[in-house]
Amino acid sequence: MFDFRLKVFYTVAKRLNFTRAAEELYITQPAVTRHIHEIENHFKVKLFERNGTKIKLTAAGEVLLHHSEQLFNVYRNLEFEINTYSQRHSGELNIGASTTVAQYVLPPVLAAFHKKFKDIKVSLTINNTEQIEQALQNQHIDLGIIEGRSKNTLFKYTEFIKDELVLISASGHPLAKKANIKPEELLKIPLLLREPGSGTLEVIAHALKPLGIKISQLQNEMQLGSTESMKRYLLHSNCMAFLSIHAVSKELQQKECCIIHVKGLHVERFFYFIQQHGHAEALPDLFMKFSRHYNFR
Repeated sequence: MFDFRLKVFYTVAKRLNFTRAAEELYITQPAVTRHIHEIENHFKVKLFERNGTKIKLTAAGEVLLHHSEQLFNVYRNLEFEINTYSQRHSGELNIGASTTVAQYVLPPVLAAFHKKFKDIKVSLTINNTEQIEQALQNQHIDLGIIEGRSKNTLFKYTEFIKDELVLISASGHPLAKKANIKPEELLKIPLLLREPGSGTLEVIAHALKPLGIKISQLQNEMQLGSTESMKRYLLHSNCMAFLSIHAVSKELQQKECCIIHVKGLHVERFFYFIQQHGHAEALPDLFMKFSRHYNFR
């Protein structure tokens, strides 16, 4: 529907390869070149610098890429919004989500989704990542939303939103004023950890590897199965815990707890939608599109 030349430019800019762009767009390479020349002639600038078989974006090309990404995002939102008026959606949607995303990310999305699609009955099952994957495999749920790093070849993974795990202590903790610690100091701090099978625990273990630290070396004061219980516990003890930034935003604002930075440690992850391969169903896809366009503040 929208200017195809801009789509050609965007594809070349992302791939930095005319041949691959042509294959992806199902057009010839000369056609790709022609579309790029037409844009360059229109703006009277060069968009790519060519060095033999390699290309890279010029400064003008970088600017056009930035605005193209914004435009395509607007187009996606526009098409999604308009399409909802031409189709009547109804039925049941069973979602399974791991604990953190279910408690701290999904509730406002679910409320907005219900407001827009009142004829869709949604149910939400909450469990850890491992159990959500099992439920999807057994077809007890239509769509999973999980945290974690490992990927099961049985499933298709689609990025939802980015998350960060931060080391949290109560504001009155002796180290709260210090705010920064060395990795070796982490080994001396009593910690609250999630149960085996938790995506959070898996992500923490992977992030600690470059620092030469194993989960088994940490002082595990107690293993708790929910983020909420971990928050309540550490607020009344000298324990710390790695928690999602989404889960502690309220407590940070109210200065009940604080972030302790570990030098050289950055624990980032994505929450993922997961589906079984070959199971492209309308309601799960509708919920995924709606959620990815939701305005998280």
